[in-house]
Amino acid sequence: MPASGATQSITVPAAFDLGGLLAYLAARAIPGVEAVTTEGSYCRTLRIDGREGWILVRTGGGRRRPTLRVELSPSLGAVRARVLARVRRLLDLEADPEAVAAHLARDPAMARLVARRPRLRLPGTMDRFELAVRAVLGQQVSVAGANTIAGRLVRLVGEPIRQVEGAVPVALTHLPVAPGRLAVARPAAVAGIGIPRARAACLVSLARAVADGELPELAGDRPAPDPEGFTRPFTALPGIGTWTAASVAMRALGWRDAFPAGDLGLRKAMGGVTEAALRGAAERWRPWRAYAAQQLWASLGDTPGGTGR
Repeated sequence: MPASGATQSITVPAAFDLGGLLAYLAARAIPGVEAVTTEGSYCRTLRIDGREGWILVRTGGGRRRPTLRVELSPSLGAVRARVLARVRRLLDLEADPEAVAAHLARDPAMARLVARRPRLRLPGTMDRFELAVRAVLGQQVSVAGANTIAGRLVRLVGEPIRQVEGAVPVALTHLPVAPGRLAVARPAAVAGIGIPRARAACLVSLARAVADGELPELAGDRPAPDPEGFTRPFTALPGIGTWTAASVAMRALGWRDAFPAGDLGLRKAMGGVTEAALRGAAERWRPWRAYAAQQLWASLGDTPGGTGR
């Protein structure tokens, strides 16, 4: 555990399900960059505006006034407000789960699922580009497989932690993959981590687009209010389809009505329906279709969010 750094508190609802979110994050933690400890804390490295460091999030307070305690390395002190905003985005703290659950429960197909998980939230991300890369790596592979490949990519093009103030948590060894570093990698070298050459070329193209400012929504904390304005250039990249775009829209950009209608897991959870039938059913879940997707994936037995495949 880190030995120093500023600590900030975030008040959360008494019924906040941190355990469910931590289970989701633990299943998808990128080796070397993020980890969920046995004590129930989430820790990761972070880069914001050239400032590099680590954060650690754990519970605090009591039952009447529960809080999240966010410890930051001193190197991130100048961007503390942005770090806390990203934590809130990661844990979907701006959502109103009761309102979402009440809306979805009007549909008999959703009522039973919502009753089991009435406080389910939409996990976000601390790094939008990282999430987009992870979505590409997750195409047609298991969650565990995507974790392994993501760790290899970090070791290939990621930057090791060297000069970050404060003792770094033991499990963290690298900073997140930066668009500029991946953009100059050779696709053949990227394919060497165990992915098809076409997918490696997709990753390099994605990194170049972000590095060149063509996808500003993935480069920082800028709001992305226009789904079509982002999706059109994003899906124009080779290897980016509607499933990947919807996954990024849901978790990276926080679009609560994003919905990957072609997802096989969602169709299975609805009883093996066709994509057209799933699209029709999903109309009843607007404007919370992303939460409906989370409920359906969770019903398959995975941690909230499922495999998404």
